Amino acid sequence: MTGLLFFMTKIITDEKKIDEILERGVLVDFLPTKKELKEALLAGKKLRFYMGADPTAKALHLGHAQNLMVLEDFRKLGHEVIFLIGDFTGMIGDPSDKSSARVKQTREEVVENFSNWKKQVKNILDFNDAVNPVQIKYNSEWLSKLNYGEVLELASNFTVQQMLERDMFDKRMKEEKPIYLHEFLYPLMQGYDSVAMDVDVELCGTDQIFNALAGRTLMQKLKNKNKFVIATKLIADEKTKMLMSKSNGTGVFLDLEANDLFGAIMSQPDGMLRPLFTGCTRVTPEEIEDLMNLENPRDAKIRLAYEIVKIYHGGEAAKKAEEHFVKTIQKKEIPNDVPEQIVKWVDAYNDYENVADFMVSSRLAKSKGDAKRKVEQGGVSIDGEKVIVGVLILNSETHNNKIMKVGKFNFVKIKFPE
Repeated sequence: MTGLLFFMTKIITDEKKIDEILERGVLVDFLPTKKELKEALLAGKKLRFYMGADPTAKALHLGHAQNLMVLEDFRKLGHEVIFLIGDFTGMIGDPSDKSSARVKQTREEVVENFSNWKKQVKNILDFNDAVNPVQIKYNSEWLSKLNYGEVLELASNFTVQQMLERDMFDKRMKEEKPIYLHEFLYPLMQGYDSVAMDVDVELCGTDQIFNALAGRTLMQKLKNKNKFVIATKLIADEKTKMLMSKSNGTGVFLDLEANDLFGAIMSQPDGMLRPLFTGCTRVTPEEIEDLMNLENPRDAKIRLAYEIVKIYHGGEAAKKAEEHFVKTIQKKEIPNDVPEQIVKWVDAYNDYENVADFMVSSRLAKSKGDAKRKVEQGGVSIDGEKVIVGVLILNSETHNNKIMKVGKFNFVKIKFPE
């Protein structure tokens, strides 16, 4: 039945809709050419698109989301789309844009990191469409089965000179930094993904073009088939050119709660406004221009935060997050719906929880170490007074019914058991 539904999927060849995807400003490189890709899309043949991601972090950020939204746009035209999880390549480590070798992941770490990805992207990728759902594949399915002879055969399609043309390898050579042999194998393995899935189109960021072209080479040599490569512009501040990334401390991650996500968008520099509107919302280009011309960039940023939170948490949550932000940040008021947390009695201490333990219990910190860092950075207060020491014991006479604030956006009312 699945095969029948797949066969029945209607391919949309509306030129206006195709142009909306190709001309939005997110897609910047087309190999061989944009003209040839557009002709293929207008021809009405079902194409197989894919995008891959190595689960080297527990959460995806808006940079990943931008590409996945484009993938979904092509799915809505009726094409087959695959979200490939690099559970095998993730254990090697992609050297893209790295001045030193990545730390290799264990199988257990890779599996753990992927466990929440589907939840994070369920509102931008349709995994449940009855006719043409997004498919999830894992490259360990074929890469783990290659024997040594098959790897050597694949490697024979490339030269060392080709590998050394890669920007980061060339840079490391000049800086006399090591290049490990397994890093040479990464583009080979990622390139073989295209062959194993017999794809027509690969969608990637501009930092992945080298790997995507390795797949194009293997498709030509092993299948006598041309694969299109579409590269998306990386999300970067228009003024400083700093990329949105975890390593730069500028990543906005998809596992954030609505209020935190809204606040994270509002904390982005003004130079991120246009890239985020273009790549991470579906606000029309015409309206984006109007928003960019507003007198106060904060007004455009509030609209941006609303649109992004709406995608991941729904319109009602986005509206509440906006109200929360205006009240707590702009007007510096305490919100009306502050959650309550009962302070626990700790037998080992023969006393109540200290501040760090309470922050972990109320999910205002991921760990005691995280809580103590937030205290040391001056980000924790109780009824407006900064907490100085994370091991401060909470006292029923002093702290009951008081409001603890962590960072700019998180509040909890301290309650003691009666």
